[in-house]
Parts: sequence; C-alpha cells; structure tokens
Amino acid sequence: MYNATISPHDVNEVLVSCDMTGAYISHDGGHSWRIFNLRGGIKFFAFDPILPHTIYAATSVLWRSTDDGRSWNLLSPRPSTIRGVLMNSDHAEETILTSPTPIGTIEALAIDPADSHTLIMTATKEGHSSLFLSNNDGTAWKEITTLPEAPKRIWIDPHSAKNERDLYIAGPHGVTVRYHGQWQNRPTPAGVVLNDVSAGFASSGGPFLYSTSEAGILQSRDGGTTWTTSSLPGSGTHVRAIATSLNHPETAYVSYSNLRLNWKTLNWQTWMGVARTTDGGRNWSLVWKDSRTAAPNVHDAWISEQMGVDWPENPLTLTVADQDPNLSYATDLGRTMATTDGGATWTARYAKKIPGASWTSTGLDVTTAYGYLVDPFDSNRRFIPFTDIGLFRSEDKGRSWTRSTTGIPGPWSNTTYWVAFDPAVKGRMWGVMSGTHDLPRPKMWRRTDVSQYKGGVCISTDGGRTWTPSNAGMPETAPTHILLDPSSPTDKRTLWVAAMGRGIYKSTDGGQTWSQKNRGITQRAPLAWRLARAENGTLYALIARRSEDGSIHTEGDGALYKSTDGAESWSPMNLPTGANAPNGLAIDPHAPNRLYLATWARAAGTHGDGGGIFLSIDGGKTWKTALDRDRHVYDVTIDPRDSNVLYASGFESSAWRSTDRGEHWTRIPGYNFKWGHRAMADPDDPHMVYITTFGGGVWHGPVTGAASKPDIATPALIPGR
Repeated sequence: MYNATISPHDVNEVLVSCDMTGAYISHDGGHSWRIFNLRGGIKFFAFDPILPHTIYAATSVLWRSTDDGRSWNLLSPRPSTIRGVLMNSDHAEETILTSPTPIGTIEALAIDPADSHTLIMTATKEGHSSLFLSNNDGTAWKEITTLPEAPKRIWIDPHSAKNERDLYIAGPHGVTVRYHGQWQNRPTPAGVVLNDVSAGFASSGGPFLYSTSEAGILQSRDGGTTWTTSSLPGSGTHVRAIATSLNHPETAYVSYSNLRLNWKTLNWQTWMGVARTTDGGRNWSLVWKDSRTAAPNVHDAWISEQMGVDWPENPLTLTVADQDPNLSYATDLGRTMATTDGGATWTARYAKKIPGASWTSTGLDVTTAYGYLVDPFDSNRRFIPFTDIGLFRSEDKGRSWTRSTTGIPGPWSNTTYWVAFDPAVKGRMWGVMSGTHDLPRPKMWRRTDVSQYKGGVCISTDGGRTWTPSNAGMPETAPTHILLDPSSPTDKRTLWVAAMGRGIYKSTDGGQTWSQKNRGITQRAPLAWRLARAENGTLYALIARRSEDGSIHTEGDGALYKSTDGAESWSPMNLPTGANAPNGLAIDPHAPNRLYLATWARAAGTHGDGGGIFLSIDGGKTWKTALDRDRHVYDVTIDPRDSNVLYASGFESSAWRSTDRGEHWTRIPGYNFKWGHRAMADPDDPHMVYITTFGGGVWHGPVTGAASKPDIATPALIPGR
C-alpha cells in the first residue's frame, strides 16, 4: 500500500493506493474504505487546497474528481484526443494512445493554494522532463521550463507572492527552485541521492525539506541550498520513507529498519518502525519499535499475529496531515496503520476484530484471490485461496476470517491456488500450495526457472483447520489446480493435479502417492495450469502460454489437451483460430460436448487478438466466438443451480454474465476493478455473485439491476465496450 493522502479540509478523508491498480477512499478516518479503479496504478493523489470536494489522481494520465471521489473524469490528455488503448498481453497494462502526442508521463502536481484554476505539473517525455502551467483548470498546458531530471515532488510556497509563486521541485540529485522569479538548480552534496522527500512551510522562515538517502536522514532549512544530516539512536540504521506536515514542518516521521540498540546485550537484536522529530530533525524518538514481536503501542490486526512482524517490513510510505502534525499514516507491504497522537499509539486501518469471532476487512483489501469456495457439508465454512498469505477460512459465512495454513510447509505457504472437497466424506479436502505466486503470468518464469518452484499437495481431514503434506511421487513443483473424480471409491479417491513446469499428476489412493501422466503432451516442461472434467469422464488440461507478448510459435504456445482414459494418455485439441493462451474451461453439466473456453489475447493491434470466450458444441472440434468485448478473460464459470447462467471476468475492468448458455453477454453492473480473476455464483443468493481479483480482494455484488455510475471514467475507446 502506498500514497496515503489526508484531506487538508477534513482529516477524516483519506486516500490510499496500492501496487495492484486499486485506489481506496475513506470518509471516517480509515475505519472503512471504498475501492475505486482508474485502470492503472496511482502515482499520487492531490487535494485542491480551496475546493474541498475536488481531488486529483495520476496514473499514466491525470484524473480529477469534483464530487469527493464518487466519480472521476480524465483531465490530461483531453478525452477528445484519444484514439485507442494499447494493452500489454501479460497484465493487460494500458497505454492511452492520443493524437497529438501528450505532454509526457505525469510525475508530480501542485495546485496554487489561493487559486484552484492554476495548476503546476511536471511530465517526462522521451527522457526529458519539463514543468507545465495551466491557468484554466488543466484544460490547456503551457511549458514553462525544462528540468534537469525527472522530479519526485513539487511544492508551491503558500507564503510566497500570489503573482509570482516560489516553486520547489525535488529530484534525486537536488532541488530545482523558482525563487522570486529566478530559476536555480540546487544540487545535493556530492554523491548523495535523495530517496523520499517531503517539504513543509512555516509561517516564518524558509521552506523546510526532509529526505532519506543512503547517507541517512537529511534536512534543509533553506529550500535545498544546504543540507545537514541527523541520525536515529543506535547504529546500522537504514531509513526509507519520510514525511512532514505542510503547515508544521518542525515535526516529521521517518521509517527505519536494521537499527541496533545494545547490540550484544540484546542478543544481536535489530529494530524497525517509525521515528519522530518535533525539533526539525535535531533529535529523533523511536515511536514505533518492532523487533521479534510487535511493539506494545502498535495495535495491529491479523498480519502481525498470523504472518509475523517482519513480513510487512517497515513502512514504504508515510504521510502527515497538513493541519495536524500528530496525525500520520504509514503504509507497508500489507498494512495501513495510523496514529492520531503523534506516534504514542498506532492502530491498524486495514482490518478489525469482530467480537467473539475472527478478523474482517475494513474494505482496504490488496489481496489476490483465486476462488470463493464453500464446504459442501457446512455452508457456514468458506475458503478463499490467496497469493502471498495462503489459505483463509471463515466459519460464519464470510463474516470473519482466519488464516488456515497450519501444517503446510513454510516454503509452500505463500500461495494456495485451489482446494477440492470430498463430496462424500465430511471434513476431507485437498489443497495445492506453492511458494510461487501470480501464476499463470509469464513474469513468474521470466524471473525463475520453473524447475526451481516449491510446493505440493496437502490433505486435511478436519475441514481445513490443519493440513498434512501428501505428495509422495510428486517432486517439488508449483501445483495450480486439483481435481477430484466423484465417481471414484471413497477410500481410494482418484485425483489429478496440474503442475506448472511438470505437467499432470494422478493419484488413485486419495492423494497419498502420485504419478506423472504426461503421455501425449508435447510441450517441454509443460506449464499445466487448469483441469476440467465432463460428466462422461473426459478430462481436459489447459497448458499456459510461455511467450509474454503472445506471438504464435510452437515453443511458446499454450495448448488444450483431452484424455478419455483418466489421464493415462492425452491428445491435442484445436484451439480457436488465433488463440494460443487457454485460461479457463467450463463444461455444460448436461451436455458434455458443450465447452466454454476463456482465452488471453495476444499483443496484436490495440485490443489484442485471439482472446475472449469461445463456444464449442462438438467437444472442441470447432469453435465460435461467444464474447470478444473483453479479450483478456481469466476464467468462465457455470452457475451450479442453472447451467444456462455463465459468468466471466478478466483484466479489462469488467465482469460478464450470460443467461442463455453463452450466446449473449451483459456486463455485471457496479464491478469495474481492472484485474479480475474468477466470477462464482453466490450459493446463498442467485441474484449475487462473488468475483475474485488480482489485487483487489473479493467483490460481492448484484448480477443485475441498474448500474451505478462506474468509478472508471475512461471514454468508450473500443467499439462495443
């Protein structure tokens, strides 16, 4: 989580962004949050200093909301200049194509403290950075000057003359200043690179800047002309994030790690957390000090308890309220924490404890989920397999959750991709666990040889409370799916596993032992991703595509295979024309030759080719397009109550529903998270659906009804969208 930003008009209004395209807004001091999505990761937020309901947000473009974040409009580039959206095939990242070419990648923004019509913005294009001015609310921009490097932040001195504002633009190697109308470059001391930078402006005296660097903490009382260093108590400290209050610059907070206090006496213990100064950096106190256990004044939710204090690390970003130096937010690898008393106490804002139960979300979910699964013997028991945090279990229909990884080997506990329930034996279930997350995205084998993946199969006999590894005969791998044959004997269940880089494995003794079953599969180190089984016993295996751009070639192509002998042998199937990345397969439970195939687009044209949902009524011999308005489809599923009803979702900010066996599709209203995973029918309510996402938690909402105004406001750039 990043970029916590507090409104200068109301300290209860806070914004947070994340690394998974989600943005979040709270109107009650972080006790509850609403997610919205602007189709890309947020670089920064900025509140208008005069208009309390106007907010700016930057992705690769600049957005503005004038209704307190309820809706957003594209400000720069102008919507009239847009001619398309280019989507990268791995994460379907979006590049907005304009004519004429826009001013560049937006880096920083400031609004004049006395004139909301005047905006100052920095942008970088083809490696060159410039400063731009708009006097008409961002409708048109004029280049003022070039900059020596891409900036990190820009500030307007609120005490400078209104007709000739003083500007401070911080980059890695110094501060570019316009002071009394004159431009100056104020470099840092030789060899010093500024990492995080924050500035404040007292009513008297010069601007105060703080920065972190490899040299430690730096501060400047003269706008970057000279710098001094300060240090925290102890030794060996690494500093990361730093923030001061715009109107109270004597107070600042800094994030630190590896701090040593009484090194030998305390058995070589190191500390991490947050330090605070109230005298401009001369002295620092450790207001948050974690070591092997959480500090007593840090009231975390479930992460410290269930993942350990080291897992989230020390804060990645910090912010301090302009109007209250005692109010600060800290964000890290999994948490948003807040203090309202100058660091005396810190409290989690991402989750809360339910009395008499486990943890529940406040809406600030930055998690990747693969499914929403219900125990067939106990509808109160629900499971969500996650990336990074493993498997979570609820015993109260999703009202509260706890981590359910007891017994899973540590190297496997990062990700649970799927669990399979025994339909005849209460409490018995199997799970596929891995140390490698985010599959089947190609970035994961771009970084690591698939033969090095860790993971395997675990079995539980107590409804997922505890697990035991059960993968004899299966080497360490990244298993991504497990499928059970419900017609097999209850004492000798037949199961199949898809393993990334190793292919297909089969067990005929309830998962106690496994044998590789790749006969007929021609791919080298096959990236087996998903499995499906028809009512007549035919098995299907989906092999993920290796090529990141989706170019068609034998070595990089994904594939679809079928087996009619229980995986003893496999035969290749035709994919739809132009498709080479099968992602998900659903089979009509009453018509085993009726197949629905979800595919991932190749990077061709602007929208991509070969992606969408395809329908076959002859067991995959021929295919026709069923949905092409979304071409990066993660999966297609069938409502278990009604096989006429289908769901689909993907990485194009939309989810879909069909009520006529895939012949026609309508967009599910209200859902618009950029990266969707799997849509699954709500077992309790046929009018509701669960949609798991890549980085936005699990969405639960109605499948029909009047759509509220979507948070994403990108113009309809693609025909039919």
